[in-house]
Amino acid sequence: MKGSEIPKRCCSYKYSLFNAMNRFIGAVNNMDQTVMVPSLLRDVPLLLEELDAAGAVCPPRDAALPDMYSHYMLLKSIRNDIEWGVVQPPAGEEATRKKDKLGGGPAEEGEGEEDLEQQFHYHLSGLHSVLSKLTRKANVLTNRYKQEIGVSSWGQ
Repeated sequence: MKGSEIPKRCCSYKYSLFNAMNRFIGAVNNMDQTVMVPSLLRDVPLLLEELDAAGAVCPPRDAALPDMYSHYMLLKSIRNDIEWGVVQPPAGEEATRKKDKLGGGPAEEGEGEEDLEQQFHYHLSGLHSVLSKLTRKANVLTNRYKQEIGVSSWGQ
């Protein structure tokens, strides 16, 4: 495909990364407005069926379940990273970390750039999938909080 040729895609923006980010941010904002006392979330485990509904990998039945407060803080942190950006490590540290992670030496000039479009689509697809799971997780947490405080009819 030449640079000037744009593949025809569905006319809907439903599957755009921008909309996925907006849905996630909206769900976390709703969660944040609903959860008036975050400390009430401590020691309240997310139930296995709620983890399933949120698309999370479920721990073994005998393992301790994560509490709602840790999920609440994680979701807020990710929202802040999306809205404000992530602090990048200095260039030297990042290169060393990548080298250690990949287990190799310095990359040759141009290596890894031969199929940037494929890499982009792979990461875009992954990011979209993760944002969808995080959005479900925020909605599940919000609904569970409403049940815990006895206000399950809010927003319905």
